Amino acid sequence: MTFDLEYNSGRTKLIIPEYGRHIQKLVDHCVGLPTKEERNTMAQAIIDVMGNLQPHLRDVPDFKHKLWDQLHIMSDFKLDVDSPYEKPSQEELKEKPQSMPYPRSASKYRFYGNNIQNMIDVVLTWEEGEMKEALVYTIANHMKKCYLNWNKDSVEDQVIFDHLYELTDGEVDYRGKEDELADIKVLLKQRGNQGQGKKKSTHNKNSKNRKK
Repeated sequence: MTFDLEYNSGRTKLIIPEYGRHIQKLVDHCVGLPTKEERNTMAQAIIDVMGNLQPHLRDVPDFKHKLWDQLHIMSDFKLDVDSPYEKPSQEELKEKPQSMPYPRSASKYRFYGNNIQNMIDVVLTWEEGEMKEALVYTIANHMKKCYLNWNKDSVEDQVIFDHLYELTDGEVDYRGKEDELADIKVLLKQRGNQGQGKKKSTHNKNSKNRKK
């Protein structure tokens, strides 16, 4: 007794594997139908099945448009039907996407995080005045807190102002200012309170679970 086994390695490659080989065969059959009326009817039936197989796409804008685009792609753009949407082109599919820029980081001072750099970018757009100065000191205090979380339990304010000068490319220069940032003890206390709050929250949650 012999078996005529068919292996995936010997089959044609699936264009969109998520839909499986049966859908691909239906699409291939639809392409070969002799009349446009028959192709239109079968294409609509295939779209309905594809929608049921990909329910998460229902929340995507232009849900039906996406399905029709995928149908044309699976037919290798050979399907001649009356689509409710413009047929995509192979050139659009093969077009390389635009390169994404790397996210900006706080250069060598990565312990400050990207949010600090975003805040700095904002403050540089503001006009000189009390509001800008207040935001600069808010940023500097947050930088000091980040520095203490990452590095050690002490840091001079001038070190923070030096870093701020570098991160703003010299546009914000508070070096030598007599004004002081928040006291280290206050920042460390805030850090400790945050940690205790998390522990307390976890403890309360565990207590409730034990009561249940």
